[in-house]
Amino acid sequence: MDVVCLGESMVAFLPSRPGRLADVPSFERAIGGAESNAACALAAAGHRVAWISRVGADGFGDHLVEAVGAYGVDTTGVHRDPARPTGVYFRTADDRAAGTHEVAYYRAGSAASALSVENVPWERVWGGRILHLSGITPALSDGCLALTRALLERWPGRPLVSFDVNHRPGLWAGSDPRVLLELARGADVVFVGEDEAEAAWGVRGARGVREVLPEVGVLVVKRGAEGAVVFESPSPRLPETLRGTTSAADRAGSPAPFPAPLEGPSGPVQGQGPAVGRGAAGATTFVPAPRVDVVAPVGAGDAFAAGFLDGTLRGLSVRERARYGHLYAAAALTVPGDLAPPPPPAHAAALAALDDEDWGRLRLGPGWTGHEQEVRTP
Repeated sequence: MDVVCLGESMVAFLPSRPGRLADVPSFERAIGGAESNAACALAAAGHRVAWISRVGADGFGDHLVEAVGAYGVDTTGVHRDPARPTGVYFRTADDRAAGTHEVAYYRAGSAASALSVENVPWERVWGGRILHLSGITPALSDGCLALTRALLERWPGRPLVSFDVNHRPGLWAGSDPRVLLELARGADVVFVGEDEAEAAWGVRGARGVREVLPEVGVLVVKRGAEGAVVFESPSPRLPETLRGTTSAADRAGSPAPFPAPLEGPSGPVQGQGPAVGRGAAGATTFVPAPRVDVVAPVGAGDAFAAGFLDGTLRGLSVRERARYGHLYAAAALTVPGDLAPPPPPAHAAALAALDDEDWGRLRLGPGWTGHEQEVRTP
């Protein structure tokens, strides 16, 4: 596998029109989950991806496994739990940042909340080049928190571990979200928004985030529609093919191999992956986001992480990796649901390779990832 994604996915019910949940007359069924969203996007981009989770032995669990698998994701690591249900949620059409946004979760006691160190298939978990996690999983239960801590320990030869902070205040009610800071310190690549860093940790600005996460090899601080700041340690111990020495156009169709043995808590497992060095100093790169005609302001964070990891697998420069993240986010923002297929690899590579002036003129609207692309300049 190129990427293994571990975490809960739920059946999402999307509103048929804007307004309060009390006023929405009907909902359309979809799927939603930070890690499975990233898995689907990466598989659609041509990578070999596995999703590991637990779902109920119910119709909603059937739907999740089938829907995620339809993107080409390996779902053989998904356990069907006969004693616990699949989680579901309903949401309004507003942006999460809006004061009117509502989400109603029905996930307490879900099958995924039973994920633990004892029941995950470790050979599959560490059988990829990259392991992608999020801060949602440790909020689900004590067992999920212990599992996330174990996955973020710096085991010798582990795969590159990616961690999307994904702070959800409702999940941390009554708990200290600063545990997410502790967890993030164990990752190799971390994604966090400036807004969520301030809400969860009381830290302001990209530099402030870097000061509290000096250990992270690659730290991506997202600034919404403005863009993203990428901090990179001075000497990350990455294979040549992942050190950003190739162009997007050159690497559009060939993900990079990087063999390395793994050693885990249950002994040796089969897999491949790089290690990233520590260090507070290093390169800092700001990459502006293109302008986007937003259809629904959801799913962008998961898509950004998938795009950045796609660029990482292709051995692109930091700037191009962040541009891939922005392009994937734009794909999600220009469709009604949380999940959207990314732009075709050749198209993403061509846009990511634009010079700064042409990149700054990009404006992406609905349908831009299709054959009749809607890519406009002012």
